Amino acid sequence: MPERLVIIPTYNEIENISKILTYVLSLPMAFDILIVDDGSPDGTASVVKQFQTNHKSVHLLERKGKSGLGTAYIAGFKWALDHQYEYIFEMDADFSHNPDDLIRLYEACSIDGADMSVGSRYIKGGKLVNWGLDRKVLSFGASLYVKMITWMPVNDPTAGFVCYTNKVLRALDLDKIRFVGYAFQIEMKFNTYLKGFKIKEIPITFTDRVEGQSKMSSKIIKEAILGVLSLKWNSVFK
Repeated sequence: MPERLVIIPTYNEIENISKILTYVLSLPMAFDILIVDDGSPDGTASVVKQFQTNHKSVHLLERKGKSGLGTAYIAGFKWALDHQYEYIFEMDADFSHNPDDLIRLYEACSIDGADMSVGSRYIKGGKLVNWGLDRKVLSFGASLYVKMITWMPVNDPTAGFVCYTNKVLRALDLDKIRFVGYAFQIEMKFNTYLKGFKIKEIPITFTDRVEGQSKMSSKIIKEAILGVLSLKWNSVFK
């Protein structure tokens, strides 16, 4: 069984894609990479194809349109399970997640016995870099809100730097995951928690993107706020 796959969703990441691929491929531990590209008009997929000529560990899943972060990851998860990877990672393309931390997330599962490991901004040792005060308050407040509503013991429920074991993704009904923005991250952790799997948080430094444009929108924020309520409601009454 192949061991480690990093899934990186992309849309117009031409400034970052070459650098992030080079960095992950240079790590002292081998990681395969799956880029899930939503038809980036800036040529992101073409750069990935150039890497594929020299790196068999780089894979590309092209989709025709921008369909959201959640659906990109679900497509990547299904691809990973079809190819029988044991550890499957989520990571952004814009270096807000430090690729070096992939090894720590992996060891939290492979050595420490976690079923899911989460790169957390909001535990001891976690940090935010290049964020304004208003954004820090909003993000930290959102995390407290999720904990209060769901009772889930995860300090950074919207985190997008995650390692899943194969058994977690096989246990979840991926076709029933409903959300596409940051609520997707909450939904995946909440469903993992409800299944009784062990979740471990690892402190990371989260650095705001330097190049490219953020995909955040008011629609995504609204989905997260209302989505948390519906997740808790359904867990109680369904």
